[in-house]
Amino acid sequence: MCRNIRTLHNFEPAATSDEVQAAALQYVRKVSGATKPSKANQEVFDRAVADITAITERLLADLVTSAPPKDRDEEAAKAKERSAKRFATA
Repeated sequence: MCRNIRTLHNFEPAATSDEVQAAALQYVRKVSGATKPSKANQEVFDRAVADITAITERLLADLVTSAPPKDRDEEAAKAKERSAKRFATA
């Protein structure tokens, strides 16, 4: 999976439509191999992002879990700690 795509399920508060759209954009960029499509491909690129955004929103709405929701701030702090350990200078 692309490192820029983050888990969006089971967070409190729930993922915003902007977060879902950003994940869809990253996915389409990764699959297409283009960070910015040519003018000839712009419409197809934008349509793919819109389609994946809609599908992802439907997926997130339909998923069920018995796990308690994760706290965004706690998860961000854990990620920051992992990153600090990973990139620590010796």
